[in-house]
Amino acid sequence: MKKTACLAVLVAILPAAAWADCVYPKQPTKTPDGNRAARAEMIAAKKVFDKYQADITAYLSCLKSEHEAAMNANATASDADKKKMQERWEKRNDAAVDEAQAVADRFNEQLRACKARPDGCTK
Repeated sequence: MKKTACLAVLVAILPAAAWADCVYPKQPTKTPDGNRAARAEMIAAKKVFDKYQADITAYLSCLKSEHEAAMNANATASDADKKKMQERWEKRNDAAVDEAQAVADRFNEQLRACKARPDGCTK
């Protein structure tokens, strides 16, 4: 009985410990207003947003590696515990992808606004 309880606690704690090394990147705090921003400001913002996208990609890769390691380390866990681990990974992965998409959409909207200006975002 004690072994089962210890295993259950280990299975519950191990995934949290494994994912602790994956650092969730902070999204860019400011999106330039495409109706007013200078071209240089939009280019600088694009670099920040590209870095964020690269950081999200690295985070997702880290999550996947940690998840796979946790699944391998807990190969003898019950199917229910494995399913919980899988669901947790999917939830974190999907949340990061959704946020990254929202950030990209927000920037692209402002970029389109900038390009639609009479000066074509050249100033």
